Amino acid sequence: MGQRETIRLYTDGACSGNPGAGGYGAVLCCGTLRKELSGGFARTTNNRMELLAVIKGLQAIKWENADVLVTSDSSYVVNAISQGWLERWASGGYISRSGGKKTVVKNRDLWETLRALLSRHSVRFEWVKGHNGHPENERCDSLAVAASKGPELAVDEGYINEQEHGSH
Repeated sequence: MGQRETIRLYTDGACSGNPGAGGYGAVLCCGTLRKELSGGFARTTNNRMELLAVIKGLQAIKWENADVLVTSDSSYVVNAISQGWLERWASGGYISRSGGKKTVVKNRDLWETLRALLSRHSVRFEWVKGHNGHPENERCDSLAVAASKGPELAVDEGYINEQEHGSH
């Protein structure tokens, strides 16, 4: 069997208010194949939707050890991976230490899910400026915004749990 092509995963999240109604959009491209994903939540945050877009995209990949290039306009997501923040957070029990101050890392449920998915594939991240004419980023934004306005928005249990009980 030959080498599989790189899967390009484009992602974006949107939120009307922060927190507020939110949505995610993802576009996967591999060769001539293309798949679009989206979903919306009644009350969430933009960062959660940015993370969920990447998670849903990676979950849609049907084989192990895929070569994936994720393109996102979220410096929060891209920097957490490319600058090693996620690994430091995980090794420190999801406590961030900056300037002598300790804070609980938000969105731990999603970071843990993403971390597990990253271990299944060879994933690289690249940042692209949002709302700057990148066709796939614009499509993801349209999907995310439309999903956030859907008639039946899901409940973001992770967001609610974090608000009620704090991070783990």
